[in-house]
Amino acid sequence: MNVNGKHYETIWLDPANDRVVVIIDQRYLPFRFTFKEIRTVDEMFNAIRDMAVRGAPLIGAAAAFGIYLAVLNADITQNLDKQLQISAGKLLSSRPTAINLQHAIDFSLEAVHNEPDYQSKILAAKSAALEICRVDKENCRRIGENGLGIIKEMSRIKGGEMLNILTHCNAGWLACIDYGTALAPVYFAHDRGIKVHVWVDETRPRNQGSRLTAWELGQHGVPHTVIPDNTGGHLMQHGLVDMVIVGSDRTTANGDVANKVGTYLKALSAMDNNIPFYVALSSSTIDWDMTDGIAQIPIEERDPDEVAYIGGLSTKQHIERVRLIPVTSHAMNFAFDVTPARLVTALITERGICKANRQSLSELFPERQSDIT
Repeated sequence: MNVNGKHYETIWLDPANDRVVVIIDQRYLPFRFTFKEIRTVDEMFNAIRDMAVRGAPLIGAAAAFGIYLAVLNADITQNLDKQLQISAGKLLSSRPTAINLQHAIDFSLEAVHNEPDYQSKILAAKSAALEICRVDKENCRRIGENGLGIIKEMSRIKGGEMLNILTHCNAGWLACIDYGTALAPVYFAHDRGIKVHVWVDETRPRNQGSRLTAWELGQHGVPHTVIPDNTGGHLMQHGLVDMVIVGSDRTTANGDVANKVGTYLKALSAMDNNIPFYVALSSSTIDWDMTDGIAQIPIEERDPDEVAYIGGLSTKQHIERVRLIPVTSHAMNFAFDVTPARLVTALITERGICKANRQSLSELFPERQSDIT
């Protein structure tokens, strides 16, 4: 993805010092495009927890780099496995809903465990993190290609007129390494001259839509409009939405989807208005051990101050934080909700498009069939 004409990914090793991981600090977007250097597993934990990095695929990659930093900074006079288990547990606690976190940590720990000596373990942890980034980037590219076919067909049906796509939260390149999940098909369509326009939910309380999705769509030149979170249903009722594409933080083996809170309401509105509702996700976001999203997926509850306060750019060009609710009022802040599989038109993955059910997933991922039967 290009920013001001230059290509960036969301996380990388410092070319001058591979003991330093560099991230785009998303807390300051869209007002400041700035980087943050991460040198320890504790710093990576804070970056994930405080949402300097966010989005299920990127969280997974960040966690893998966290394991790499944990190996680098380990006390080699002490039990390394025990140190890594402590670091892994801390990273896992940072954002409990996104399954990519668990998958990436397991992959990294296994890579390290299989090596005979300390230096080899460092190289293995580094290679594991880079491999997760490589695979995620390629998966997102394929998601873009697979989703492009859906957009092409809908554009054909509309006679080439503007196609209005609604999305919720941020599932673009900022949530991944590059390309994105839900937005990848949109970028592919735009680059091929298909007329697309994106309705961008603001996504309270962190405003990932209005701050991140709108920013990256603007950087890529995609027409878009930011709307309040509760506007989507009205737009659907009046024929102003042709399709909905969202991402996922965890999808169960039967197709239930955990995504940013508010996604469920969009899916209900889409079904009521006969509008297709797609979920774009990499297979690393699938939890093959879960079959009931509502009962089983852990839903992160974040600091209520995210609801009580909001940050933005003041007229003096300072980023300021102001309170929104009465000082005597309490707030509750669930970060995700679960959309039942029955409301999902299809899942767009790197392997192709399938229905949101166990049979279709097992056909698309036959190697996991034993996990979901």
